[in-house]
Amino acid sequence: MFQTTKSRLILSAILMSLFAATIKQSSRRLLSTPIIPLTSSRAMHIQSIPMWEGTGNNYAYLVTDDKSKDSVIIDPANPSEVLPVLKERTDSGAIKLTNIINTHHHHDHAGGNVEILKHFKLPIIGGKDCDKVTTTPSHNSTFTIGDNIKVTALHTPCHTQDSICFLFEDGADRAVFTGDTMFIGGCGRFFEGNAKEMHKALNEVLAALPDDTKVFPGHEYTKGNVRFAKKVLNNNAIKKLDDYSQANKETQGKFTIGDEKQHNVFMRVNDPDIQQLVGKEDPVEVMKALRDMKDRS
Repeated sequence: MFQTTKSRLILSAILMSLFAATIKQSSRRLLSTPIIPLTSSRAMHIQSIPMWEGTGNNYAYLVTDDKSKDSVIIDPANPSEVLPVLKERTDSGAIKLTNIINTHHHHDHAGGNVEILKHFKLPIIGGKDCDKVTTTPSHNSTFTIGDNIKVTALHTPCHTQDSICFLFEDGADRAVFTGDTMFIGGCGRFFEGNAKEMHKALNEVLAALPDDTKVFPGHEYTKGNVRFAKKVLNNNAIKKLDDYSQANKETQGKFTIGDEKQHNVFMRVNDPDIQQLVGKEDPVEVMKALRDMKDRS
């Protein structure tokens, strides 16, 4: 019995020694490992400014680089609704306004430029036909806002020939301002272009953006777009968009390019159900047929 007890004590001592050695080794490893500080996430700040609610249901957007406070105002078409916001934000020192950006020349997007310039002497970046435009960036060219935001100009002629969508990137945060080229669940009328151009704009240029890119259109047209979409295609994505639009007044920035590929019928021109409905297979012909149907609806 004494021998058994002695053996147990020896075994216990060996185990304790091994445990202590493991702890010591682990401590050395922890002490030699550099401590990586936690970094706070950042993203550009986007403020929507609704205009002509109940009629045009337009949006202007104030986009700010959070670090430098440099800001741009996109499509400030109705100065009486936009200027109070700009003055409050600049007077308080919250932002430093650097540019006006226009997505195209139509009055309900670029028509406020002259009045805005009376209060803020700013260069204007936009389509070649925009009022008082200073710079028209070439397709796929880039510029920066403040320290962190990279902007890419994407030419998307069709609604107008000077239509430009602007992709904003701040780290992993991406947003595209689409004017009247793309709406949530829809697209603009072909005022100065044709179905081939809109097919390229939606299904080649914008569809090539990362799926997590948030979409900020020029108008709140989602409810009407859903009504049309339900006549064309019955899928779960359209049902979800319908539910959201009925429950929420505003939909800008709540959906992504990836979402649009699922619920925007103008981005589903290769869908067999839609092709069967319109009796066409060529994607450009499908695009034309859908736009004709929407214009008549």
